[in-house]
Formats: sequence, structure tokens, C-alpha cells
Amino acid sequence: MSNPGLQQLWFTRCPVPTATGLAYKLGWLEQEFAPDGIAVATLQEQPAGSGLARHHYDHDLPELIREGGNMLALAARAQGADTRLIGLTWIDEGQAIIVRAGSGLRQAAQLKGLRVALPAYVDHPIAAHVRGCSIARGMTLHGVKGVLAFAGLSFDDVRLVEVEAALRRDGPAGGLQGLWAGLEHLAAGRVDAVYVKGAAALDAARRLGLEVGIDIDALPQRYRVNNGTPRPITVHRHLLEEHPELVARFLAQGLRAADWAAGNLEGVQRVLQDETRGSAQAVSEAYRDGFHQALHPDLSPERLALLRRQADFLLLHGFLDADIDLDAWTDHRPLAAARLLLLEREAA
Repeated sequence: MSNPGLQQLWFTRCPVPTATGLAYKLGWLEQEFAPDGIAVATLQEQPAGSGLARHHYDHDLPELIREGGNMLALAARAQGADTRLIGLTWIDEGQAIIVRAGSGLRQAAQLKGLRVALPAYVDHPIAAHVRGCSIARGMTLHGVKGVLAFAGLSFDDVRLVEVEAALRRDGPAGGLQGLWAGLEHLAAGRVDAVYVKGAAALDAARRLGLEVGIDIDALPQRYRVNNGTPRPITVHRHLLEEHPELVARFLAQGLRAADWAAGNLEGVQRVLQDETRGSAQAVSEAYRDGFHQALHPDLSPERLALLRRQADFLLLHGFLDADIDLDAWTDHRPLAAARLLLLEREAA
């Protein structure tokens, strides 16, 4: 392999199951690009004072590939980020309505008339300019809306109680559990229900003596659309135009990792304890039902339609500066090239 004139390839991902994260943890991304003299690094492991962390939010780094929540990807694109959508995944990851133990709340219809926590808008210390960084509020609104809609209800049928949503740095999960400050309000009796997502949130609820009332992952797909469902893979247009073969090779290692994950549940769960900062119990609760067999990205019409649903919701509720032209944003070529590359390597 020859060096295509690039010395550094960056990627970033959220603390959730991703093929990118697996490929990195398995060492496959480093192995793929080392012969070219290209270093592969993740924004999550850079020093706090480097100034690079903000690019997870604004994607203003030409050598960056991102696999993460759609709120930030869509918000950055709405503000003019020069990115392209090159893949979508759908991983159910423990969306739930948490209640006090013994409440008896198990059905969506039982939310009628109750107080539901709504995280306040928060100015992110790195990306206050990106509307989508009020992640907890956006996820809660769509999560609660989905549960209510499933029961034929709307926001008019509950009382949304605004709670603080400070990004905490302490505790075993750092800032993640700070997204769900409503859990403390729930434990204190100030609200009756809290939307959460992910392994760390389930750990936090358990420590406070709370329990899952409604398992949102068990609802039909259209009621589960949210920040991570579907989850986009985006790339800066400059990298895609100047080095399309590198983007294809990067995606190929993600597809390879997804293939590995499909037959290695225990290995995936071990990686996820580090990725999600959750306990082994919480990881097994949040990620189940064969999730490890569905890490492969695609750009199917079905997933694009679900992303359209999410974008419409975010625009309606003020999380986007402008609408998104999904057709103009989407580029099918890199994923097709990655699949072809894997087939050629398997045949060699």
C-alpha cells in the first residue's frame, strides 16, 4: 500500500455499541492503516486541553469519521457542517420509563395524569452553539412522546416537570448519569416517571432503588425512534472526496467487526462495559435480543425514513436550526465500496 498523503485519520463515537468502536478495540483500524503510515486516533482519548473534543459536536475536522447519536449529526448539518451521511445503524439500547419501586406502573396508558421529568436545556461547555447538544431533553421528549403515542395519548395527558440536567464529571459513569438527573427527583417523589437510555442510566436507577416500569425497546419500531435509533455514520466531505478509498477501508473494518460481533456475544459485552461505562448486569439488560447480530450499517429506505422522522421531530421542537435535505446529505458509494472490498479480500 502507498501513503495517499494523509498522516492522521480521526474518528469519534458515542459511548454505545458501534462497529467502529469494536474495530478500534480489536486493533483492526490500526492494522488497516499502519502500512500506509497513517495513524488512527479517537477524539475520546485526546487530552482535555487539546481543543479536539468539540469536533464530536461540530464535525469541523476534515479527517474525521463519526459514528454517534443523530441529534448532534443532524444539528451540525443544519448549521452547515460539510458532512455526508454514509451509513445508519439501529441498536436498541435500553430505552425505558423508570418509576419508583412498587408503583405498579407497567403500561403506557398508566402515565396519564402523572408528572414526567423533562431535563432542562443545558449549555454544553464545549459546544453551546449546537442546539442538539441538549441531548437529554431531546431524547426525553421523543422517548416520552413515543410511549404516549403507543397508548393513544399526547403530551397534553401528562405534566412535564422541568429538572436540571447538569453534565456531571464525578461518579463511576462520569457525565453520562448526569444526563438523567431526573432520577433523583423521582426517588425524592417530585416526579412520577423518568425516561432514560443506556446501561449507565440503568445502573444509576438501580442504585437509587428505582425500577423499569415500561420497556420502550419492546414497543414497535416507530415508537422507538430517538437519538440512537437510527444512529448515523458521517464523514467530512473533504475526506470523502480526497480519499474515498480510505473511507471505504475504514467502513470495511467496521463491517468486519460487525461480522465478528454476530458470533461473539460475550466478547462484545466485555467491550461494551468499557464503551458504555456500565456494569456487566446493566450491559446485559440494556443490550439484548440479538443486538450483537445487527451492528452492520446500511442506508436502506426504511432506515432513512426513520431518520427523516427523527429530523422532523427535532426541527419541530427547536433542536435544529434548519431542515435537512436527506437526499443531498446521503452518499451510498462508500458503503457499497466497503462491501465490495470485503468480498475481494475474502476471495483473495
